[in-house]
Amino acid sequence: MPKIRSHRGTQKRFRLSGTGKLLRRGAFQSHMLEGKSAKRKRGYAKMYQVTPGEARQVRRDAPKLVH
Repeated sequence: MPKIRSHRGTQKRFRLSGTGKLLRRGAFQSHMLEGKSAKRKRGYAKMYQVTPGEARQVRRDAPKLVH
């Protein structure tokens, strides 16, 4: 039986919080930033919790996900 391979892209995009919840980066922060207010850009910089339905898929793709 072959080893289970973690999806490398998933491991790079998600991380665990101290309490074990999955976190993701906010969207809309990569380009066209001149037209966005500083307040908006600060909001995009936060880490967001992954929804329970998506968390199941992320954990399946990267079972060895660590900090």
